[in-house]
Amino acid sequence: MRGTQVRCGIGHNFGRTAVTGSTGLIGKALVRSLRADGHEVVRYVRRPPAAPDEARWDPSAGHVDPAGLAGCTAVVHLAGAGIGDRRWTDAHKRAIRDSRVLGTTALARALAALDEPPQVLVSGSAVGYYGDQGDRVLDEGSPVGDGFLPSVCAEWEAATAPAQEAGVRTVLARTGLVVAREGGAWARLFPVFKAGIGGRLGDGRQYWPFISLHDEVAALRHLIDTPALSGPVNLTAPEPPTNREITAAMGRVLHRPTAFAVPAPVLRIVLGELAQDVLGSQRARPVRLLRSGFVFRYPDVEDALRAALGGDEPG
Repeated sequence: MRGTQVRCGIGHNFGRTAVTGSTGLIGKALVRSLRADGHEVVRYVRRPPAAPDEARWDPSAGHVDPAGLAGCTAVVHLAGAGIGDRRWTDAHKRAIRDSRVLGTTALARALAALDEPPQVLVSGSAVGYYGDQGDRVLDEGSPVGDGFLPSVCAEWEAATAPAQEAGVRTVLARTGLVVAREGGAWARLFPVFKAGIGGRLGDGRQYWPFISLHDEVAALRHLIDTPALSGPVNLTAPEPPTNREITAAMGRVLHRPTAFAVPAPVLRIVLGELAQDVLGSQRARPVRLLRSGFVFRYPDVEDALRAALGGDEPG
């Protein structure tokens, strides 16, 4: 089942937009989408700027070049160290936390210090905020969960306070698992399932809230363009499937068997503490996003998988 894609009115309401994390999966797609519609984008980078559209920031040092923010009416903050790309050593956990909390604090303070701050800050977060909640249906008012990722998400979101206190409308984009071929969790899942060795993880009953890359970018632009939205907003498809249902959909789309299963004890040995979140369940729904009028193009996971494999990307 396929919905109709909402076209954002950003062209009428916003001009210059600053983006952090522009080299990541979502950031690249967002920049491409904005520029395809003729919008000016400033990309914040940690190295010396090498192009006219780049500005320097150093999150760990708390430095953000204010020149890049001058004249911006929107800022989208997506920067952060990868969560699932390696085992969680103490050092990597520190990098996950610091890259989000220190970076968000630096950016929020820089926005608060501007004579003319932007109208809106869309700051990245994740459905990991809720932790393992089993079958419980979750919306934006559900409490923070227990564990490492929920605590990181809570600190990450709280770090936007200086911008909020300065009057900047701040939206916290709690994103689910982004279905894409070239990055994120699915970039690692697709080759495994194509090889015919994919299968459920644990008992497969855990809910995995997902969103297609196309809908993720459209939703971010919708957040920018909807003045009534502030605070947390779940960026996930309307009804999250279970890992077992996703496994079956992968098999149908790729025409491969999915008989293999990875028992929970094996995942804990291989992934360590990260296994807790792979096996965790978040039945999160995008209540506020839907109420604001957003319509998903790919609300069904099978459609999202086919779109990713078929190259339907923003921009």
